[in-house]
Amino acid sequence: MSVRGALLIMILFICPMAGFTQELYFPPLAGTEWETESPEAVGWCTDAIDPLYTLLAEEKSKAFLVLLNGRIVLEKYFGHFTRDSLWYWASAGKTLTAFLTGMAMEDGKLGLHEPSAKYLGKGWTSCSGAEENEITIWHQLTMTTGLDDRVADNHCTLDTCLLCLAHPGQRWAYHNAPYTLLRDVLEAATGLNENQYIQQKLKSRIGMKGLWLQSGWNNIYFSDARSMARFGLLVLNKGVWDRDVLMRDSSYFQAMTRPSQSLNPSYGYLWWLNGQPSFRLPGLQIDFPGPLLPEAPADLFAGIGKNGQLLFVVPSLKLVLLRMGESNGNDEVSILLARDLWSAFEKVRCGGTVASDDPAGKQHKVIAFPNPAGDYLSFRGVASGTPIVLFDAVGMVNEKHIINSNNILISHLQSGLYYIKIPYLNQRLSFYKL
Repeated sequence: MSVRGALLIMILFICPMAGFTQELYFPPLAGTEWETESPEAVGWCTDAIDPLYTLLAEEKSKAFLVLLNGRIVLEKYFGHFTRDSLWYWASAGKTLTAFLTGMAMEDGKLGLHEPSAKYLGKGWTSCSGAEENEITIWHQLTMTTGLDDRVADNHCTLDTCLLCLAHPGQRWAYHNAPYTLLRDVLEAATGLNENQYIQQKLKSRIGMKGLWLQSGWNNIYFSDARSMARFGLLVLNKGVWDRDVLMRDSSYFQAMTRPSQSLNPSYGYLWWLNGQPSFRLPGLQIDFPGPLLPEAPADLFAGIGKNGQLLFVVPSLKLVLLRMGESNGNDEVSILLARDLWSAFEKVRCGGTVASDDPAGKQHKVIAFPNPAGDYLSFRGVASGTPIVLFDAVGMVNEKHIINSNNILISHLQSGLYYIKIPYLNQRLSFYKL
């Protein structure tokens, strides 16, 4: 036996799982070459793909793409949209800004806990000098500046639109204007405008295309779907593209993709985080119980933008999923569409999560949605005709319902937190009524 053969046997003996792992694939920086895997080859349920594409079409999607270990498994374009078509990232582009801020910090261009006024100048808000000086870059990254998001236009970046409401770090609010001004922070710190900086530090190193464009007050990134996939793959590999280390500071990366504060544990540095005990939504100072995407892996984190611009990164599955397009909901942060999309995709993966058990020991996946809910509350995993009890925490509401067509009417309920008990379940479900 050759020395090479003996070493190979030794490696397989010591590491019996070595043959079952697959290294991440990175497509070439130029050209259209990109390795693929078929859904059949990775063991997915192919009969669920068409229903997934139907959902995407109904939601006015433009592009949908899934990477597994860096290879394309699903890629679908709708209507006249093609692989080369450009579309906006909306607030999913906040994730780019978070990554670039980390790179600027690594290069010594800025510090997260420096006053934003160091780069934006004194008087960038209407706060007093002392109040303004307490707002830092970290507060801009975490949506905790304390500036009032309830103004007539919370995208407005004029000082007259930026009013102090709370002490920085004491209030979480999805406020676009302070985020947008990170563009000016980066420009002042690096000496480059946003398109020059992203080209030099990011795009040229991962083969990404795209452009920041000004739209009203907002700074919006446009690209093709594969460019968004490239960025997702970079983040999946913790800031390393093949052998090129774009983000050396692992502590920043971890902080970016973990709860950044306790007010909204489902928010990192401009990334939405799954698997947390509660979350908040734009315009509401309400804690919604449970994770953002109850059916998805807890380690999923996401860029989520208006009209359903979605970028999911799932380290435990070595998976990147993205969706571009319009949507029927026109939500600023499309949580409901994100949930519906993952639910349909989970069927493609032949996977699921268990909500509770029945007395016979059989396991059921039971979901109550949407959360928050409007006039109707729907159920998945509960048979029509099942009795349930709906109640609140103070005993003012205690209603018995029979689920018909997998939903119940709740338009008569006042806004608030409610619970659901299903007789054969050992757990209770919760939802918020708008």
